[in-house]
Amino acid sequence: MAKHLSDMERIKIEQWLKEKVSIKQIAGWLGRDTSTISREIRKRALQSEKYPPHRIHNRCVNREECGRRYLCEDKPNCTKRCSQCNLCNSLCEDYEEQICDRLCEAPYVCNGCLKEHQCVLQKKYYLHKPAHEAYREMLVDSRTGANINEDELWALDQIVSPLIRRGQSVHHIVTHNPDQFNVSEKSIYRYVAGGLLTARNIDMPRVCRIRPRKSKPVLHKVDSGCRIGRSYVDFGKFVSTAQEKKRNRASKPR
Repeated sequence: MAKHLSDMERIKIEQWLKEKVSIKQIAGWLGRDTSTISREIRKRALQSEKYPPHRIHNRCVNREECGRRYLCEDKPNCTKRCSQCNLCNSLCEDYEEQICDRLCEAPYVCNGCLKEHQCVLQKKYYLHKPAHEAYREMLVDSRTGANINEDELWALDQIVSPLIRRGQSVHHIVTHNPDQFNVSEKSIYRYVAGGLLTARNIDMPRVCRIRPRKSKPVLHKVDSGCRIGRSYVDFGKFVSTAQEKKRNRASKPR
């Protein structure tokens, strides 16, 4: 079985969530671990501002018992409670958003919820197409590597080079300043060895004492003589000769 979820498996997850199938049962049907399906749903679920039609868009946890009025200064003649107005959440200083319990525990999304058509709270949906696109994008980003630009290299040089010249190792610098680096220790060593930073290998005594690694021995040798007479130029000559012979045979009288 493939290590990563496929697009077809994500389609099945979306469909089964709509049918109110439990995460444990979905994992069993797909032959996956329950935690794998749970992480997939929580990580790839999309937030939605979807509202039911003809309902007040109030998500405050106190909307049922709140009796505040006259929050709108431009509507002094308004007599209804502010909790019955769509502007309540944006104007009230005591607004506290209510989070649906369904989003805090399995299945973590609104797929298959019977109250979805009348619920005014924040929603989350698991959709197979955006989920698979996010997965593919994550794969691409994980393989691009760390491309450092000139500004990032200059900022890195301002932090690393002075400390290296004071006698600190790269490991010590990275360990004691974890929030200031988005590259690994090995990358910093490569930047120093490549002359991209002000500091040099000679500023790190231990690096100077380390002998360069021996290259791996060649497991087999290729006889260069096997290419004699087998190059593309030789192939062109062979084709030309064959065509010339064909024309000569055609020109001879029968």
